[in-house]
Amino acid sequence: MERLQELSDSPLEKSRLFETTPVDCPPGSPNFLNAVVGLVPRSGETPESLLGKLRALEMEFGRVPKKVLNEPRPLDLDLIAFGNEIRATGELTLPHPRAHLRRFVLQPLAEIAPDLILPGQRATVAELLRQLTSGESVRKLT
Repeated sequence: MERLQELSDSPLEKSRLFETTPVDCPPGSPNFLNAVVGLVPRSGETPESLLGKLRALEMEFGRVPKKVLNEPRPLDLDLIAFGNEIRATGELTLPHPRAHLRRFVLQPLAEIAPDLILPGQRATVAELLRQLTSGESVRKLT
């Protein structure tokens, strides 16, 4: 969180930590810890430049190139949204294409931005969370 604060022009908005069951992961994957952070990008920051900084942080904290899709990793920083920006490139899709379908994203996001409407959606984050029927288990940590 301290390192993410360095990327923001204002104090971070931070959800609590959640322990979540793996989704679309290799068999035997352990539970994950998830949280959502809201930041105000520094002047001149683009979604692509911010993504590059997030990837560098992942590597600094021990992430190695993936060998298997959705394998466990020490740190995974996803860029869920960047204001109202929409992207669909080989490098970046905004908003995150499955954010509205994942309880492990929506539940912590609802703590800090329940009224947010992700680009391309009509419902707020809180409404999307209420409508979600996924079988994920999400437990708030104290």
